Amino acid sequence: MRRLTLGSLALLLLLVPLIRGQEVNGDDGRPTCRRCDLHHCCNCSHSGFTRVPMVTDQALRLDLSFNNITNMTKDDLMGHSRLRALDLHANGLAEIHPSAFDSLWSLEELDLSDNQLTVLNPKWLKNLAILENLNLLNNPYSRLGSPSMFFGLVRLRRLMFGGPALKELRRTDVFGVTELEDLTVHANNLASYDSGTLGDIWPLGRVTLRLHGPFLTNVALAAAVLTDVSYPETPIVLEDLHLIGNHSVLPFRESAKKRIRSLSFRNFSVSDATLVDFLMALNGDPLSYLHVEDVTLTGEGRWEKANKTDYKSIDEFFLRNAVVVDIYKFVSFLQLGFLLYYPRKVSVINCGVFVMPCETSKLLVNLQYLDLSDNLLTDLTTAESLCHGAPTLKELRVLNISGNPLKSLSMISHLVTNLLKLTHLDISRTLYSSMPSSCSWPSTLKYLNISRAKLTATTSCLPRSLEVLDLSYNNLKGFSLDLPLLRELYLSGNKFLGLPAGQPFPNLQTLTMQFNTLNMFGLSDLQSFRRLENLQAGYNKFICTCDFVNFLQSQLKQNGNVKLTDRKDGYVCDSPLHLQGELVSQARLSVEVCHRVLFVSVSCGAALLVGLLLCVLLWRLHVFWYLKMTWAWLKAKRSSQKQRRATADSEALLSFDAFVSYSERDAGWVESFLIPELEEPRSPDSDSENPTSPLTLCLHKRDFLPGHWIMDNIMSAIERSRRTVFVLSENFVQSDWCRYELDFSHFWLFEAGGDTAILILLEPLSKDDVPKRFCKLRKLMSSTTYLEWPQEEERRPEFWRSLRNALRGDNEQEN
Repeated sequence: MRRLTLGSLALLLLLVPLIRGQEVNGDDGRPTCRRCDLHHCCNCSHSGFTRVPMVTDQALRLDLSFNNITNMTKDDLMGHSRLRALDLHANGLAEIHPSAFDSLWSLEELDLSDNQLTVLNPKWLKNLAILENLNLLNNPYSRLGSPSMFFGLVRLRRLMFGGPALKELRRTDVFGVTELEDLTVHANNLASYDSGTLGDIWPLGRVTLRLHGPFLTNVALAAAVLTDVSYPETPIVLEDLHLIGNHSVLPFRESAKKRIRSLSFRNFSVSDATLVDFLMALNGDPLSYLHVEDVTLTGEGRWEKANKTDYKSIDEFFLRNAVVVDIYKFVSFLQLGFLLYYPRKVSVINCGVFVMPCETSKLLVNLQYLDLSDNLLTDLTTAESLCHGAPTLKELRVLNISGNPLKSLSMISHLVTNLLKLTHLDISRTLYSSMPSSCSWPSTLKYLNISRAKLTATTSCLPRSLEVLDLSYNNLKGFSLDLPLLRELYLSGNKFLGLPAGQPFPNLQTLTMQFNTLNMFGLSDLQSFRRLENLQAGYNKFICTCDFVNFLQSQLKQNGNVKLTDRKDGYVCDSPLHLQGELVSQARLSVEVCHRVLFVSVSCGAALLVGLLLCVLLWRLHVFWYLKMTWAWLKAKRSSQKQRRATADSEALLSFDAFVSYSERDAGWVESFLIPELEEPRSPDSDSENPTSPLTLCLHKRDFLPGHWIMDNIMSAIERSRRTVFVLSENFVQSDWCRYELDFSHFWLFEAGGDTAILILLEPLSKDDVPKRFCKLRKLMSSTTYLEWPQEEERRPEFWRSLRNALRGDNEQEN
């Protein structure tokens, strides 16, 4: 195994806090938390901090829960005067400096629950004048302390304190608390209580109490606490309560005098006998709301004594998560039927109910709301519960039987047909896989929920009276029923490839299409809906085309009549590949992709313009001429080489002293002066000492081979002549054939070294009159002496002598 060097070990130690969500900053090693959002809410929970980290002084909310901060100094929160909420839940916090919170003048919420505070110091809160929410639950303090922790907290509205170690409550402990919206007291092991301690708090909103121990061992104490918080307008929640025997219900007899209207039990266990005692204790009390959750019922179902009670005021009964121990020993619940005459709302949720007998349903004469969700009702037992469609439950308006193993949609439609006031029906989370072609429904039905079933198609079974329809999380691929009154349609979690057509829903205002397989939608899709206002279509597999991206970005900016009300981060590109995973609101597509026709048009136009400019440039630089002449030169040379090989034996016969290139307009001078002077033998005269031998000239009129390509003739003539004589004049520059001859001669000059050209100027002509592309010729005119045809007769013999010498130069050197 490799050994760690000191440097590696130091680096590892530095990375440890980073891995755990910390960032070391400063010489003192105090950590820094940078997990703050745009709203200045900093979430530094679950980061392993052992000290309060440094965060921005602009922070409004700071969550430090679930760390290991056991001690707070007076400087840890210095400078956070803007902080409104501080959460120190579950840190093992054992010690807080008296001035730790002094700078938090704007603090409204403070959570110190689930720590190890054994003593509460009033100095912590002395500067928190606007504190509204304070949570001190589940710390090992045995009393709140004196003087009162809460003195001066005039704006305190939610207070939570207590825990397993709380033993006593004195009247001075809550001095300064005048009114509360929510009070929570955990006092399962409370041993001492001053009557009236909580009675001075008024007005008092919701109260949650845990008094498990006092209800079992100190009924008087429990009665005192319960009586102090019992008001007709105050809902009371009792948690962790176990009623065993008649004595455990005595506190309710005292509180009944305060005429409690709302009472809830959580984590509640009771026997049948004690439940009867409880009902008798509250007999005649104006209790209107009874909520029981997580209840365990024991006994054999003996309810005879309860028949003497009067609960005409009961309006709502809520039961969830009930377990009946030894249910098969229970005789019946029918003896509690008297409780069913008066409630308008009954909820029995997740209680293992497999049937509600028709006789029981007939007792619910005032029932308007019935919730039997998450039970074991089947189609047959539901038929029994609804008396097989008989006109019972005449006042029922809302029926929820979701989460039951129902399979026949036609049966449930038949069973509710006679519920003539039914407006809401929830049959979601069932086993419906198909829908009959037609169904009968009450004409009053406006809300129907069949979400999270297994439907693959819809039919005209759905009632036309619907205003709200939820078909989310089925296997639907389309939906086009005519529902003229529909205002809200929920189709999330299906297999739609596009938005449904809007024409069948002229009054639709809200449409949700999340978690489908939508590729895109556009303005035309939305315009098919006459009154659509809100659309949720995120979390689909969007193809980010230019039109879709531009349209959706405009919609996300709330430009238009239809608003996208879900989160922007739900609109993510699934394709093309280079945009996969990118938010549609941030997607950027190139002009090439978005405006292809325009791009191609502009590109072609630009390419054409560049091509034209390039052609002009090449023309100005004579590139075309060079290419043309190179090609003609190569072609003519290849043809010439073939001719030379064919006529190798007669090369001497085909050799000329000079090829004469001249304009046809200068033919008179050539024929009258040049040919007679050079080709005809001449006797010596006074100006010449020796007789002159004639020269052979190559003339295109006379010596070009008929039937051959003109270029081949020119090339052959140049190659078979020792010299090329250019008779230069204005006519020569303007002659096309002379240009060809000059062009080939120009190439020949490159190959022959530049000594074969002889220039004769019939008239004054500067090098600027020669085309610039003939750079070699222009250079020759600048560097080589040329012959000028003299107009004076006396100077012409000298001219001819110089010309003959130039033409005979090679022969003389060879000799």
